[in-house]
Amino acid sequence: MNRPAPPPTDDELHALVDGQLAPDRRSEVEDAAARDPAIAARIAAWRSQRGALRRLHGDLLGEPIPAPLMTVLDRNHPRQARQGSWVQWGGMAAGVLVAFAAGWLGNAQWSAQRAAPAQLAKAPAMREFVHDASIAHAVYAPEKRHPVEVAATEQQHLVQWLSKRLDRPLKVPDLTTMGYTLVGGRLLPGESGARAQFMFEDPTGERVTLYIGTLDSQAAGTAASRETAFRFASEGPVPSFYWVDHGFGYAVAGKLPRDILLKLATLAYRDLS
Repeated sequence: MNRPAPPPTDDELHALVDGQLAPDRRSEVEDAAARDPAIAARIAAWRSQRGALRRLHGDLLGEPIPAPLMTVLDRNHPRQARQGSWVQWGGMAAGVLVAFAAGWLGNAQWSAQRAAPAQLAKAPAMREFVHDASIAHAVYAPEKRHPVEVAATEQQHLVQWLSKRLDRPLKVPDLTTMGYTLVGGRLLPGESGARAQFMFEDPTGERVTLYIGTLDSQAAGTAASRETAFRFASEGPVPSFYWVDHGFGYAVAGKLPRDILLKLATLAYRDLS
């Protein structure tokens, strides 16, 4: 009598998502996922995270590994031993290295953009959009009595109203895992139509805003209108992370450290994409 296959481990589930699981074991893990909704849900969540990370850092995956990183590897692992590790770990080790390199290069890329935002310079409409988002935050975030037009207590009405005015179904991202809850929102004017601003606040009173609106695809440029990667901007009164999805712009702005702002933008992106 055949013994039942062992339940899949986390390492095997990660290997399945990365396409690195051995074919014979792959079928057993897929069968286990088909029988167990919890395993299937974990696989689906990790695949979604992997896709989001690849969209976020897709332009970095083809970059060469930074020389300082290779120096560290050479110093800590002799070349033959390192090559043996690649064979033993396969794509898992390579994936870790790519993730490390993506973070390394991403940090350098954001620093360069902060000093000289070439991407923004190539797309005037995008530059204006991000600047408007920063201005809108600076104007309304300090307000005590009237920070929004429609309060969070009327969230359904707020979303329906702004969706109608922007001619696009909108939703409010959930930022509560970072301690930010919805204050409300308002309608704002833009160069190519109506814009929307959602405001969020943490228990200390710190506020962050999500600015949304349509971009003129001809003015913004074809590449910018399709771009989904995050970009950091610090030209206005407050910094922001922004992205564009099929001609629709999003900007998360606030007087926050860049790493915190990035985490908030990532949460918003996951909910809105």
